[in-house]
Amino acid sequence: MKAVQLVKSAIAMSGLTLAIVAASSASAEAPLTLAQVSDGFDPAATYARSCGACHNSGAAGAPRLGNTEEWQERIDERGRDQLLTNVIEGYNNIMPAKGMCFTCTNEELEVVLNYVLEESGVE
Repeated sequence: MKAVQLVKSAIAMSGLTLAIVAASSASAEAPLTLAQVSDGFDPAATYARSCGACHNSGAAGAPRLGNTEEWQERIDERGRDQLLTNVIEGYNNIMPAKGMCFTCTNEELEVVLNYVLEESGVE
């Protein structure tokens, strides 16, 4: 059991490393202020920067963008409110708090979650 958890954590960390590298290269090209992020918030771009490394590949069991079954299962088991809490606070020592979007407000994180669910065909 511990070996499985270590493997999941290692996979998650590799995804986080990719997300950090992607975010730092994107911010080096065009740094954003908090006001710009709030005023012109783009959930697709935020997803790509902060969430995509794990949720595109399914790293450490992350539900994949566009996979209705994986996301619907989570909605059915936990509900949308709990999923948002997991996004904000992190989940199971694998998903980091705020999904690595440290400049995102809770409201913006909810917009990203809604984007992910819509893109995945979940109402």
